[in-house]
Amino acid sequence: MREVVIALVPGILVYALVVHWGVLVQCLLAVLFALAAEAVMLRVRGLPVKLFLFDYSVIITALLYALCISPLTPWWINLCGILFAVMLVKHAYGGLGGNLFNPAMAGFVFVLLSFPADMNVWPAVYSLHSGSPGLLDTLALIFSGRDSIADIDAISAATPLTHMQSQLGGMNMIGEFTTDPRYGLVAGTGLEWVAITFLAAGLWLVFRKIIAWQMPATVIATLFLVSLVFYGFDAGVYASPLFHVFTVSTLLGAFFIVTDPVSSATTATGRLIFAAGVGLMTWVIRSWGAYPDGFAFAVLFMNALVPLLDHFTRPRVLGEAVDN
Repeated sequence: MREVVIALVPGILVYALVVHWGVLVQCLLAVLFALAAEAVMLRVRGLPVKLFLFDYSVIITALLYALCISPLTPWWINLCGILFAVMLVKHAYGGLGGNLFNPAMAGFVFVLLSFPADMNVWPAVYSLHSGSPGLLDTLALIFSGRDSIADIDAISAATPLTHMQSQLGGMNMIGEFTTDPRYGLVAGTGLEWVAITFLAAGLWLVFRKIIAWQMPATVIATLFLVSLVFYGFDAGVYASPLFHVFTVSTLLGAFFIVTDPVSSATTATGRLIFAAGVGLMTWVIRSWGAYPDGFAFAVLFMNALVPLLDHFTRPRVLGEAVDN
């Protein structure tokens, strides 16, 4: 778990360089909130606090959650999501090893559904906006609220996924609006480098044998192939496969979220089905759903199916009778 945390650091730093100071602030807040919530729950449950508090599992949850929320998210929303993730999703189900749902994704979806207006304010990429707030303005936004800066619209911008969804909803074709500066070579300007950094970090974890390659490869391949089919059918309505793959959430999720050994399936076949389901559901929600990015929803949907996957893909025990 320590190596997973270390692998996340380069991506976090590149994300902060490309997007906003708020990335670092949200990560720090989430880790502090998560450690405090974990300590409280361990004390309540009568478990050794020091032993479990620093096993890095809750730090991974906090960092993944912080990378999903907007860098401009108010501190109290960050706190609400962490409390939901750690206290309810993790410890109410028995703690590490007992949770059915991925805590980071559950916490993110909880605040996304509960506070949609605040969760949809994203800062513009630095290279596209010279008026991005500095560190002090960022801290004021996070801790004092939007009133601390008069015109929040002047420093915010729709993400590429959000922009694409709104433009397609307005009956525009992809070729008509992807000349916008927010779109880079294959995905979002600047955000492509963040995605590549998480890809490199994920491959490093595979090389170190911290995670297996099969699940990330299955997520990416499924998402790529499904989007390729529909892109070939109508490139004016459906985004390219590279756009879907090089979105930050895809590569971060494929290597750091889907590979969670607790909330994914336990059998080899079940894990592949789980990963394929995440890739498919992500594309379906992005293309036809109400939310621009469906990765977190896809993970939670497949988490709910894990008991069925484990049941129907359980290998037969040697000597076990088989019904004819």
